[in-house]
Amino acid sequence: TSFDGLKLVGTYYQWAPGAVTELMFHGYRGSAERDLCGGVQRCFQLGHSALIVDQRASCHSDGNIISFGVNEHKDCLSWIDFAVNHFGPDVKLVLTGISMGASTVLMASGKPLPPNVVGVLADCGFSSAKEIIKKCAGDLKIPANLIYPFIKLGAKLFGHFDLEEYTPLEAMKTCKIPVIFFHGEDDAFVPCDMSRKVYAACQAPKRLVTVPKAGHGLVYVVDNDLYFNSVVEFFTENG
Repeated sequence: TSFDGLKLVGTYYQWAPGAVTELMFHGYRGSAERDLCGGVQRCFQLGHSALIVDQRASCHSDGNIISFGVNEHKDCLSWIDFAVNHFGPDVKLVLTGISMGASTVLMASGKPLPPNVVGVLADCGFSSAKEIIKKCAGDLKIPANLIYPFIKLGAKLFGHFDLEEYTPLEAMKTCKIPVIFFHGEDDAFVPCDMSRKVYAACQAPKRLVTVPKAGHGLVYVVDNDLYFNSVVEFFTENG
């Protein structure tokens, strides 16, 4: 149950009892099964279990409003508490997300976390709700600076949240756990420069992996070996 009373749903794929578990979060208007099926495959290759989450207002979880990570990162914190209580105090957790899910886990990583959380994997996340909304407005030939204040006001009036309350960029100033970033250099939806900006702000151990000719969310598909080996090398280097 979320902080504001929504029923949230996840599906658990166990590799082995006691294995590292990845808490995995999908993108905007996506679903866990669609967005994270490749991630579950990668988890099993690594000997990890996976708990894939339907974010609020998506698939089997309750809710009507998507908040670009503002409320979703609070849900991530609730899932961390759930995982520790369910799997035991010795479980090791990696926070994994793609697109808005990446921004969700990045925002969560800036908050105080239990020692169970040992790393973050952020694939093609955006730097802030404001920046991605204005970018998408521009793609639709809508004057971004003109429309954004109305979108922000609508979020407050109808969604009861502030789009600028917290951002992945802000979270990186207080993040203390290792973060590996992935992004396709040909991403036409979330520009690769957003990951570069968040990576530069990160104060924790970090690595940025970008892949030419990879579109949005397709780094794993375009260069599977690079993706897998980068994850192994980075988390091995960081214990």
